[in-house]
Amino acid sequence: MHGFVVPGLYRARGIDEGAQMPGRRRSGTSTRRATGTTTRKAAPRKPAARKAAPRKAAPELPTAGPGERVWVLAVPFRAPAPGAVWHPGLQASVWVGRSLPPELAPYDPPPYSLERYLEDELNEVPRPIPEGRPLTPRDQQCDGADVVAAHAAAGGRVFLLGDDPGVGKTGTAILAVKAIAEQREVRTVLVIADRPAAITIPHWARSIAGFGDGGLRWCVTTWDRLGKVAKLRFDVVVADETHMVRHTTTQRWKHWKAVSGAARVKDTPYVLAATATPAHTPLELPYLAPEFAARHGESIKEWADLPKALERHTFHVERGRYGWQWTEDADERRADLARLQSWLADADPPATLHRPAPWGPVTVTGTPVLLTPAERTAYEAEWSEFRAEMQLARRSRQSAKGRAALLRFRQKAGLIRVQATVEWIKAQVEAERQVAVSVEFVETAADPIREALLDGGIPVAGIYGRDRFDVEAERLRFQRGEAAVCVFTVTASISLHAGELLPDGATASEAPRVGLFHQPRFSGIQARQVTGRTHRDGRSSPWRVAFAADTVEEQVARVMVERLAVSGSTAGADTSALQEIAELLDADWLPAAALTEG
Repeated sequence: MHGFVVPGLYRARGIDEGAQMPGRRRSGTSTRRATGTTTRKAAPRKPAARKAAPRKAAPELPTAGPGERVWVLAVPFRAPAPGAVWHPGLQASVWVGRSLPPELAPYDPPPYSLERYLEDELNEVPRPIPEGRPLTPRDQQCDGADVVAAHAAAGGRVFLLGDDPGVGKTGTAILAVKAIAEQREVRTVLVIADRPAAITIPHWARSIAGFGDGGLRWCVTTWDRLGKVAKLRFDVVVADETHMVRHTTTQRWKHWKAVSGAARVKDTPYVLAATATPAHTPLELPYLAPEFAARHGESIKEWADLPKALERHTFHVERGRYGWQWTEDADERRADLARLQSWLADADPPATLHRPAPWGPVTVTGTPVLLTPAERTAYEAEWSEFRAEMQLARRSRQSAKGRAALLRFRQKAGLIRVQATVEWIKAQVEAERQVAVSVEFVETAADPIREALLDGGIPVAGIYGRDRFDVEAERLRFQRGEAAVCVFTVTASISLHAGELLPDGATASEAPRVGLFHQPRFSGIQARQVTGRTHRDGRSSPWRVAFAADTVEEQVARVMVERLAVSGSTAGADTSALQEIAELLDADWLPAAALTEG
């Protein structure tokens, strides 16, 4: 069992939290000495040995007196918290007393949150958790939990749960953790969810309470707060939307390595990686490297550099202009994917599980928009300007300018089609359907679409910009049917499907859902995640991709619809689609992130 570790208590482990300041360097001085008629500088003295600055004292943990309790508060940035004290070790505001004052009550953290987890560890007796509304697991979820538990019992390190969106990965994961706790000593569990936190953390908390927490200590946080738990130790880690750490060049990956024990041999948690879209290529699976190492009887160190390890195992990867690249040959790709799949699925017991949606795959079709003469003129002008800028950037190999040109063109092209999108949405609302509209940009898409619909008397929910909307309140407005349209920028971790069981026990409206991509998505991972917001939990929901007819957008949409870059396989089905999109936009010289990540 891994004990609770608080930042500031690491000196016993040989980790120095204090900043070690170098000793002050002594400059050489000019010394005169009598040597006939000449005067010269003395040879410079050797610098004195630097003295390490004294270590900073670790901040003392708050303690409660008789009849008191330590309260760790969830205080938003810059919010007033009179009487609370900021604790640098806990990275949170703290109050010590018999009861929480009324002015601090709004900051009382909910069950299973990070602050509540820290609080309960600091007190002798954890606060009781209110009973949640019971949830009944489906047979499919119970079967999946058994598969995960068998892998853990056999000594596995990382399990990939890759069920389609809406199949029930959350329930499967919770049941699996409880089953693992029956096999081994498990006390603490970390759940990492995607944004927005205002929706995803309550969703996980309700699910844990509904399926039962098994008497375990659960801590639910989000990927953008991963640094706050990087120094803590957990027995099991559940990583929802694990594709968030498919790149090793980010600060998030550094924190993930610490939390998941990816670079350690001992004292490692069991990791349950859950995502319907694991990666675009095998090169984007570093989070599975510990499992690959175990399957091949190799050391963690040998798999620390995933591309080199794949090359050593004869995968068709090689260094390119922007780092490692996967082959473009279709036969070689199929061979690589088959081997990768066999490493996980054909193992005994298997280390992965993928189950397609029983209600069938989502249908995605193109919706051409016929531009007016004025819109066509504006579009052609923007396209010509984009081509000129891209060519200049390409010749000088200025990738930043190339990215900026691509971003501007996509924003302006989408803005030109706003009115057509609004008219299509109005028609769907008149047909008594609720519409989910996926956009990538706020000022040139989300805002103008929302404002035009409001001007037309259609209520709209907006899930973008936490500082502008209460995102969970907006989601519930749509789900209850109070808003006929939901415009959103997020790609995962929200439910917008008909008939959903809501937090208060009511059910979402039964009006059929239809989805619209205001612009074609370049990233297959994002596109597939977006369709799963409404096409989930047994509810079918068709999606459409809007594009300007007879333009490059139409060609991009065709590629997206016909050859979606990610499928349910371990590492994506056919990333040549992404390459084809890049060529259409004269952006094949840019790194793939220019298309897939903004």
